[in-house]
Amino acid sequence: LVLVFLSATILVALGMEPLSSFSGVIATTGNVGPGLGSVGPMSNYSLVPSTGKWVLTVTMLLGRLEIYGLLLFFTPAIWKMRSRI
Repeated sequence: LVLVFLSATILVALGMEPLSSFSGVIATTGNVGPGLGSVGPMSNYSLVPSTGKWVLTVTMLLGRLEIYGLLLFFTPAIWKMRSRI
């Protein structure tokens, strides 16, 4: 939930409307496809600013690869434990 609210807040700060930003973040995190508003089924993500597309790309990767797996990948303790084995 923190990821969704943080990403949607960034998109709103970039000038997107709140409905489009929240639904776009939820759609990319869940890998659903279209959202609501300007990222809905009758439109596409071309109206999203370039920085917003990067934010949505990161949320898509976090949703696709599972957030916990990526957190483990970037945790230094896991790497230290792996090198002892």
